Amino acid sequence: MDNPDIVYTKVDEAPELASASFLPIVQRFASEANVTVGTRDISLAGRIIATFPENLTEEQRQTDDLAHLGQLVKTPEANVIKLPNISASVPQLVAAVTELQSQGYDLPDYPENPATDAENAIRARYDAIKGSAVNPVLREGNSDRRAAVAVKNYAQANPHRMGVWSSDSKTTVSTMSADDFRSNEKSATLTKAATVRIELVAKDGSVTVLKDSVSYPAGTVVDATFMSAKALDTFLLDQVAATKAAGVLFSIHLKATMMKVSDPIIFGHAVKAFLKPVFDQYGDDLAAAGVNPNSGLGALLDVVATSPKATEIQKAIEEAIADNPPLYMVNSDKGITNLHVPSDVIIDASIPALIRAGGKGWGPDGSESDTNCVIPDSSYAAVYDEAIKNCKSNGALDPSTAGTVQNVGLMAQKAEEYGSHPTTFEMPEAGTVRMVLESGDVLHEHEVEAGDIWRSASTRQAPIEDWVQLAIDRQALEECQAIFWLDASRAHDAELLKYVKPLLDKAGVADKFLILAPREATALSFDTIRKGDTSIAVTGNVLRDYLTDLFPILELGTSAKMLSIVKLMQGGGLFETGAGGSAPKHVQQLVEENHLRWDSLGEFCALGESLKYLAQVKDNPKAMVLGKAVDAATQGILDNDKSPGRKVGQPDNRDSHFYFALYWAQALAAQTEDPEMATAFEPLAKALADSEEKIVADFAAVQGRAVDTGGYYNTDAAKTAAVMRPSATLNDIIG
Repeated sequence: MDNPDIVYTKVDEAPELASASFLPIVQRFASEANVTVGTRDISLAGRIIATFPENLTEEQRQTDDLAHLGQLVKTPEANVIKLPNISASVPQLVAAVTELQSQGYDLPDYPENPATDAENAIRARYDAIKGSAVNPVLREGNSDRRAAVAVKNYAQANPHRMGVWSSDSKTTVSTMSADDFRSNEKSATLTKAATVRIELVAKDGSVTVLKDSVSYPAGTVVDATFMSAKALDTFLLDQVAATKAAGVLFSIHLKATMMKVSDPIIFGHAVKAFLKPVFDQYGDDLAAAGVNPNSGLGALLDVVATSPKATEIQKAIEEAIADNPPLYMVNSDKGITNLHVPSDVIIDASIPALIRAGGKGWGPDGSESDTNCVIPDSSYAAVYDEAIKNCKSNGALDPSTAGTVQNVGLMAQKAEEYGSHPTTFEMPEAGTVRMVLESGDVLHEHEVEAGDIWRSASTRQAPIEDWVQLAIDRQALEECQAIFWLDASRAHDAELLKYVKPLLDKAGVADKFLILAPREATALSFDTIRKGDTSIAVTGNVLRDYLTDLFPILELGTSAKMLSIVKLMQGGGLFETGAGGSAPKHVQQLVEENHLRWDSLGEFCALGESLKYLAQVKDNPKAMVLGKAVDAATQGILDNDKSPGRKVGQPDNRDSHFYFALYWAQALAAQTEDPEMATAFEPLAKALADSEEKIVADFAAVQGRAVDTGGYYNTDAAKTAAVMRPSATLNDIIG
């Protein structure tokens, strides 16, 4: 398969809708520099379709673009602009399959409880699509995320609204103190390449092979740990009671999308704890009806409605909810609670938003209230606990004066993919889980009970070394504070430090870096940015994910505007468009009101970096001119306040794309570096400027009524284009 110069990923939800408007502009401008921009489909629907070609007609089949890109990013030629995609929970996966089936795709149902070999095989193919299935494949390099200078300057000059913090706020973080992943972790660095078998030795001596073989190269850090189901249940019940006594909202914060095996199970425990009287009395009836608490309260209520005892059980559920503390709400207007869908409350977005709001969450009565933020595993809960304590003591962060926290994140080659890949298991019975080397030696072992959640993760030597070098390079450029967020008392971090310290010493830069545990690093980082200074957080994969939402949401109001560059280890470039997710609520608003408030600023930043990178590696000076002009256009969007508004009647995503095209064309026409390019863009700039009033009127005229994109997960291209490109005038100019 031939590759275009730049691959622009086809994804899901709001960013994919925006692409229907933005990509034609990009392709038109890029063509003047002989740069081709093509697409590859890594959307949830596209990945499902590619997984079952034998069921589909020739017209319906799609190539496996994710596998193709997985190979491309291992080459020096890679230049990929990667937009946010859905990391599917089971309910999202099932919904996507159902939609595709309704569109005529002969796909098998997702087997929630497989009973045959055939169903197990289907389940395994679907499970490979679940969760964070895309990012580990594409991220063949480590992460460099920071606020672009123009974006940071704008945020300081136009600070977003922050909630007011009170020192007597009851908002708090609650986490387990024992028998969780953090406390049970074991870690070791392999001195030579090894293949490991993961097995469960039951109390009676029988052996169940959980994973036949996992191969690791020499130098790999291999971790293993487990969370006790019994300890988890006790903790959750205690928190329900403590929340009620405190008179605040109950909320649980997980990442059931990235940690696709472990966190949905933990979420299911929370549902059962909150509805304990119901499960105690009607457990058999719920099981018979097919209830899976891991899918959430919303799915549970739908299934209960089909039970012979529906009325009786529904009443018991209502009584249990009424007797418990009020739930933190995802959408109080529609009655969607924190416990409705596992993918609705994602920790790295939900808690920063709560901190930005002054520690307040929305309750079922539609009013704001203090909240108990329940984070069962204590591995990184201290980050949020310290952030909340800092705001209680010092007040809300002031975006107009705040400095910035950049991030250098370890993520290459599936580093630290905790709970998300196929080395995480829910224990079928009590016994000993062992990781056994080919020699017969045991690498790690844990005594477990039925229902415990056991997991292993690994981090290879080459990505660790690349990560440390990237941190050294970034610190040298910024000449600012830099902190490795590593806790020497934690097993995994202690192994990483065996690499980090010698590498810093060898480079002669040990004095340029601090090494602090996450709580202490959080406290110092807040102190630093409150003074208006810059700090570089050098972190592992999960903290990379968490911090590149936490600090941008407080500094900028959103994490979608981050500059996110992945310098691929084989020499290519992956340019991500921020950390803001794919914004399902934005899609809902578009469908209901034809207003898309998605802000494409992340795409603008990624596009500029991609073009400048292309210019360097392909020796294409015209691409460099394009890339520099992108920076000018992005600055124009900010300076002239042309970002999308939130409400119908305000300019939306389509308006911002028009103005980006206008400013981009004007910058290209005005530059003197390439007279040929200036001449080419002069008529385009004039046509856009002369038609501004008509084009903006075209956009305004379509707002305020429902639209049809032909699907949610698998939209119709023609219908979506009609919605997102409603100005015939602009379309004629762009082509």
